Amino acid sequence: MMQRTLAFLVPVALALALASCGRGNTDRAEFAAANCPAAMTVQDASRLTRFKPGPGRDPRDIVFEASLDGAAVACSLGRSQMDVDVVLRVAVNAGPSVGNGVSRVPYFVRVINASGDIVQGQEFNADFKLSQSSPRGLSQEELTLRLPYTEVSQVQGFKIAVGLKPTAEELEYNRRAAAR
Repeated sequence: MMQRTLAFLVPVALALALASCGRGNTDRAEFAAANCPAAMTVQDASRLTRFKPGPGRDPRDIVFEASLDGAAVACSLGRSQMDVDVVLRVAVNAGPSVGNGVSRVPYFVRVINASGDIVQGQEFNADFKLSQSSPRGLSQEELTLRLPYTEVSQVQGFKIAVGLKPTAEELEYNRRAAAR
């Protein structure tokens, strides 16, 4: 009789244990979704106009114009880190001075904590093969950031800042163009 009771209780206990494991994963997924850092595009870094080398800065000197056309994030929570999957779309149009070869559009991704401090940052390039016969490009850039923590509450309040990475001269050009 004792053996039959144990034979019945073992599967029930196993089912309850598995159900509680699933609930823990659901809670973690809900927490990750609710606390996933928002992606924000840095205002001065949403566009980039690249000119050919030299002093000319009229429309004939443009190699390409690029824009950041959106960013999205998705998160999952591990034992000691939150994985943040970031997807960016970079669009580019060739200018009159585009040459043969690869046009590299630099961009950055920064993790900012609740205090406004940059705690992590990386720079990348979106590469395009532009020409007069193929003047447009769109790239979907995907990367994963890992945010370590010792307490799960530490992942709350983060933001992901993204943008194109203009030179100082290109940044000034962007600002002048926006003021017009």
